[in-house]
Amino acid sequence: MFFERHEGGERAILVHMEMGQEGEREDVNELKELVLSAGADPVHMIGGARSHPHPKTYVGSGKVEEIAHAVKQHEAEIVIFNHALSPGQERNLEAEFQCRVLDRTGLILDIFAQRARTHEGKLQVELAQLEHMSTRLVRGWTHLERQKGGIGLRGPGETQLETDRRLLRARITSLLKRLDKVRKQREQGRRARQRAEVPTLSLVGYTNAGKSSLFNRMTVADVYAADQLFATLDPTFRRLEIEDVGPTILVDTVGFIRHLPHKLVDAFRATLQETAEATLLLHVIDASDDKRDDNIAEVNDVLQEIGAIDLPTLLVYNKIDRLQDAGPRIDYNAEGKPERVWLSALTGAGSELLLQAVQELLGEEMFAQELCLAPQQGQMRAQLYAHNAVVNEGVDEQGNMLVDVRLTKRDFLQILSKLGMDPEPFVGKPLKPWE
Repeated sequence: MFFERHEGGERAILVHMEMGQEGEREDVNELKELVLSAGADPVHMIGGARSHPHPKTYVGSGKVEEIAHAVKQHEAEIVIFNHALSPGQERNLEAEFQCRVLDRTGLILDIFAQRARTHEGKLQVELAQLEHMSTRLVRGWTHLERQKGGIGLRGPGETQLETDRRLLRARITSLLKRLDKVRKQREQGRRARQRAEVPTLSLVGYTNAGKSSLFNRMTVADVYAADQLFATLDPTFRRLEIEDVGPTILVDTVGFIRHLPHKLVDAFRATLQETAEATLLLHVIDASDDKRDDNIAEVNDVLQEIGAIDLPTLLVYNKIDRLQDAGPRIDYNAEGKPERVWLSALTGAGSELLLQAVQELLGEEMFAQELCLAPQQGQMRAQLYAHNAVVNEGVDEQGNMLVDVRLTKRDFLQILSKLGMDPEPFVGKPLKPWE
């Protein structure tokens, strides 16, 4: 890359400080899960409390000595803070510990870099990493502040640090242009779905809530799903047929996390736009998580940031198999519309209730009755079959066709309009042949 750092390793010392207001505090258990997801081996946890961060080292001098001792004792190669550190704080701490120091943002970026599989995902992660790195170049080498000199090196009149910053800015500009092209391609796909009036269902939720497992259960897909944070990074699309709704597109998206770095939100703007323009959000929640209410609030914060907070949303409480005396069900609001669905993506219990709830929320008014068609009305019969609307068919004693149909009222009216027929006779249940 643009600067050197100490060789990284897997043995990690974790640092978690209770600091700030309650809503701003990080979760120590979540830090452990993040570290394990990154592939490191947490060998020791150091905790403490402060009223405010130390400007130079975030923690106090005594805590710095305690961490330095733990690094030597456990032969750790990296110290990971469950907080956001300034570039200066990281540089000072690395000098004290003589090993790599990583903050919460850097840890999440590292996990994203490991999970990216598609070309778009890799571009988004690289952009976020470079923007994060741009403020930390100075801590790489001290000699970067010296101007170039010597035969063949004179001329630019800029320091090595300035050269690296210029190269980094050029790379960021190039990535932004390529991601803008990706954004335009996604917009074309969304416009095509809108023209075809295909609803989009977007799975959103806190990381490791079970979105990919639910996605696989609903679409019989084989998307990677694991009990770890950020198992899914690249969005996945699948076609899903829902009764009374028709074809829909189900989207599996990246999970959210508390205090999700803004660099990631900006870098993944093109992907998150799929969520911002969805027809219905399926907010997947880990029902067994003690902090599920806090997680819901964090997800809503990200939805607010990307302009998706006002979209129709169905809460999906997953992992009821981990709860005692909890069965699958649908909770309705005061207007009689589905508000929450309780299910287990692992066992499949309640998955049919989710489809039912989506059907009730998005399903159109249906036209379902028996039509009596005269023999000369074969064109109408052909149109009904073309719309896959014929449920059953028979013939009466006069040779008329008795066709039992079920289709959306909109499609039925379109058929009548195409054939130049008056819809008035079909307000009731016509049982006599058309004239």
